[in-house]
Amino acid sequence: MTTRNLLIIAISLALCSCGAKTMYSDFQSVPMRGWQEDSVLTYAIDVDDTVNAYNVVLCVRHTESYPYQNMWLFCGFGKDTIAHDTVEFFLADDRGRWLGNGRNKWVEMPVLYEQNYHFPDTGQYVFTIQHGMRDESLRGVSDVGVIIRQSK
Repeated sequence: MTTRNLLIIAISLALCSCGAKTMYSDFQSVPMRGWQEDSVLTYAIDVDDTVNAYNVVLCVRHTESYPYQNMWLFCGFGKDTIAHDTVEFFLADDRGRWLGNGRNKWVEMPVLYEQNYHFPDTGQYVFTIQHGMRDESLRGVSDVGVIIRQSK
C-alpha cells in the first residue's frame, strides 16, 4: 500500500470523527447473503446551503469475512445531471489487518469522496452507489452510507 493511500485513509478517518455540523447521514443495509452487482443504493439529499463547504464521506460497514483487501464503487452524484465516478479504496493493509474502526466482528471504513465541496444550487441532490467488484453477489458488506458534514 502506498503512502498516498495511507494518507487518504488517515484523512478520511479524521473527517468522520470530527464534530462538524452534519447536513446529511444515511446508511442503507445490504443483504448479508450478498450485495448484488445490479443493486444500486440511492440517497436523496435536500440541500439548502450553497455558502458553506462540505466534506462528502462514503462509509462502508463490513464483516471480518469480507474476502478482499480493497473495494471498487461506482458512484453517481448530482442534482439535475448525475456525474458518475469510480472509487477504489482499501479496507485492509498488505498484512490483512482491517484499516477501519472495528467493533466485535464489524468494521466501518469511511472514505473521503469530496473535500470542501460547495453545492452550486439548493434543492434535492441524488447520490447513487453500486459495487464495482467482479463478484455477482458481494458477500461481507452489511451497510453503505453517505455522510455530509460541514468543513471546518
